[in-house]
Amino acid sequence: MSSHIWKIIYAAIRDVNRAFPRPPRRCTYCDTLILAMFLWSVCHDRPRCWAAQRTSYYGPFRPRRLPSRSQFMRRVNHPRCQAMLAEVHRRLADHPDRDQLAFIDGYPMPVRRHTTDADAKVGRSVGGLAKGYKLHAYVTDEGIIKHFRVTPLNVCEKKMAHELLLEARPRGVVLGDKMYDDAKLFEAARACGGRFIAPPRRGAGQGHVPQSPARLEAIDRWPTDTQLHQKRGEVERHFGQLSCFGGGLAPLQAWVRRLPRVRAWVTAKIIIYHARLRARTRLN
Repeated sequence: MSSHIWKIIYAAIRDVNRAFPRPPRRCTYCDTLILAMFLWSVCHDRPRCWAAQRTSYYGPFRPRRLPSRSQFMRRVNHPRCQAMLAEVHRRLADHPDRDQLAFIDGYPMPVRRHTTDADAKVGRSVGGLAKGYKLHAYVTDEGIIKHFRVTPLNVCEKKMAHELLLEARPRGVVLGDKMYDDAKLFEAARACGGRFIAPPRRGAGQGHVPQSPARLEAIDRWPTDTQLHQKRGEVERHFGQLSCFGGGLAPLQAWVRRLPRVRAWVTAKIIIYHARLRARTRLN
């Protein structure tokens, strides 16, 4: 791992720890260390038990003292550490928003079909049905994953997209693929002052059932939005950048199972991705 990337991650962890209220009990090992150990293990695609070994550390991060394996496992699952992890993502994703263009899409994360993971469900993936999880993301034109959800693979993408739009409150244009042609999404974007665009289904707007005015407007403007149509594929490039570097979001490892652990793992991967973007901007 580059020392520039790790310095950005560790600085964000320390700032978040200072901003959070202090726990009622003083712990021997602070939450900054616990969260840094977890992110260090995710950076190196290693299980959590690996982070409790002295030989796992080198270069930019060498803790003087380490908690035991059981203590580290217990602390990293604590709600305070998980809330700090989400806040670290929010801070690193807090780039100036130009309110121009954004994307909503899903990124499937399949696992093996014979897995005993009860949270992994069968749903649509690349090439057909698969079993696993899915990352639902709201991505800006600059590649920043502002908001996201991690769910089993069978959860409806339209439902997750509606939640993301309500959370993001976009004021610009949001692009989605044909799967997101739903009146609720058009209305949610319009209520925030933005505009949602998705390829209309065949015969859309030609029936006798009352339609959403925002969806009808998008259907009428669809033939003239050719430049926006061409940009729809950029979200796939951003997902590719999320997974194309060492420590990126590769296929889920064998030890990343059950929904809470998958959510923490994906959040950590997105944090590393945002730190990498910031490091690249500073170096340039």
